[in-house]
Amino acid sequence: MQLTYSAAEQAFREEVRAFIRATLPEDIRRKALQNRPLGKSEIVRWTKRLAEQGWSAPNWPVEHGGTGWTPVQSYIFTEEAALAGAPEPIAFGVRMVAPVLLAFGTDEQKARYLPRILSGDDWWCQGYSEPGAGSDLASLSTSATRDGDEFVVNGQKIWTTYAQHADMMFCLVRTDPQARKQRGISFLLMDMKSPGITVRPIITLDGKHEVNEVFLDSVRVPASNLVGGLHQGWDCAKYLLRHERFSTGMIGYIRRNLKLLIDSAASRPGPSGPLSEDISFCEKVARIGIEVDALEYTLLRALSEADRGGDVGTKASLFKIRSCQLAQQVSELHLDALGVDALAYPAEARQIGWTSGGLLPDDAPPQVANYLNLRKLTIYGGSEEVQKNILAKAELNL
Repeated sequence: MQLTYSAAEQAFREEVRAFIRATLPEDIRRKALQNRPLGKSEIVRWTKRLAEQGWSAPNWPVEHGGTGWTPVQSYIFTEEAALAGAPEPIAFGVRMVAPVLLAFGTDEQKARYLPRILSGDDWWCQGYSEPGAGSDLASLSTSATRDGDEFVVNGQKIWTTYAQHADMMFCLVRTDPQARKQRGISFLLMDMKSPGITVRPIITLDGKHEVNEVFLDSVRVPASNLVGGLHQGWDCAKYLLRHERFSTGMIGYIRRNLKLLIDSAASRPGPSGPLSEDISFCEKVARIGIEVDALEYTLLRALSEADRGGDVGTKASLFKIRSCQLAQQVSELHLDALGVDALAYPAEARQIGWTSGGLLPDDAPPQVANYLNLRKLTIYGGSEEVQKNILAKAELNL
């Protein structure tokens, strides 16, 4: 069954499409559609173009630079942007720390940080996970001790995405080691140029430098950078995680990769003709397509509730689980379609200009690297097992 939108919503969709066609740089579009990594300068360039249009923060209140869009309009925008190959502004600023500042920050913090997030001038990273505190985040041990008008921070963070590019980090620290785990945590904003911060790369399976470990050695942070009150950081953390898990851009991304799979299957050999005409393959593609449609219905119901002032609650966990599973399934099916040719993909295939030596088309999408990178989806932002526990506790009273 085809989803229907109101005339006003459809007109808005056409406005978004026209803007992206006219504004998105071709080099960024091409790399994104081929699932090749975008550099910081490319993402910032697109973020600034969105800012000029007033569209860089759909989820913010209008008085702070938001669009005033309804939740459905915001979804239409993220879907069309993903389908067209437009990168999302880095979520750590716009979609994670900004909502925390809007809910818990002081007027001074909002005035200082929000405009620079909106414009793309500040790149943020997330200082949550530690070697001994991943899914059990409340076990974190990075400490912050008050010293006059500053906190002195010591510890280590890990899997810190894009820390090598970051200007700022929002960081969970333990400020009361005697309190119950969740009650002794605070939320600090940290300048990544501060003395005592060391960033070391972690190269992932796909050969990409995306995540890092961050060492904090007596880093001094102004007490004015405390958000939400001393020992109240867990409230900020939970609020932020809900925004992280409820990303509406995933559906457009899945649909885009599903189309890429279908297009490439037309030139792949199947048992008795092109793979795109193989019944078994077509059934798998159709099943994923139906699941994506069902997920979209679920999302739109949640957005309708939010538009009426409701809380998405545990739907964020449900959506996180299913969208990540479907994105992984598409990447797995693409590898099946490549067959033995998938073995010919080295990490360098992610880069435009890579030559396969005749084994594969030189512009072939780097699907093996993409498959390896997407293994993270069911782990980050709270693993799939953690999300299921949240659902079981809230919905089944287990």
